[in-house]
Amino acid sequence: MANYVDRFNAADRILHWIVAISFFLLMLSGLGLFAHTFFGYFDLFGGPQQGIMVHKWAGVVFFVSSVLLFLRHVGETCRFDADDRQWIAKLGGYLSRKHQDIPQGKFNAGQKLYSIFAILAALVLGVTGLVIWDPTAYSRELTQFSLMLHGLFFTLSMVGMVVHVYLATIGNPGTLDGMLYGQVRKRWAKKHASKWYRKVAKD
Repeated sequence: MANYVDRFNAADRILHWIVAISFFLLMLSGLGLFAHTFFGYFDLFGGPQQGIMVHKWAGVVFFVSSVLLFLRHVGETCRFDADDRQWIAKLGGYLSRKHQDIPQGKFNAGQKLYSIFAILAALVLGVTGLVIWDPTAYSRELTQFSLMLHGLFFTLSMVGMVVHVYLATIGNPGTLDGMLYGQVRKRWAKKHASKWYRKVAKD
């Protein structure tokens, strides 16, 4: 595989897909709780009771796997340098017709920001979900506030996931290879993560 370079190991990929699968289970089961318009989504799980149970336990899996995934890369995703700030100022060049050659590490500044948002959302959804799990154990005010925050971050997370999936597929072809096979083309690495590529390249 001379044209490829290792990007993610098996543990990274397994955790990523556990997060992704549990998120989509949460999204489908959560829509039935979010609005009556989507109540029919519970039929995918055999009814409201089963849907709610799936939502609760998928939430536990999502929370734990999200924290573990974040901790595996926290040293990279929470460190921003001058190139990252330039990437943010130019929005990664996505709004320009010309290619923006901004050197980036293993994760670009946008991916770092998304990672920080994702763990923040997971923490908020996890804590508020715990309150909602047994609302009779808490005050009415806390339960109502938790429901509001849970709904808000649920909506933000869905928007973020749509953008994340788009940029990992159609927006940047070849990106998904890293999470599917653990490797990406060297050509992709030189273009999207040149600083990281220089550290790991063996040619």
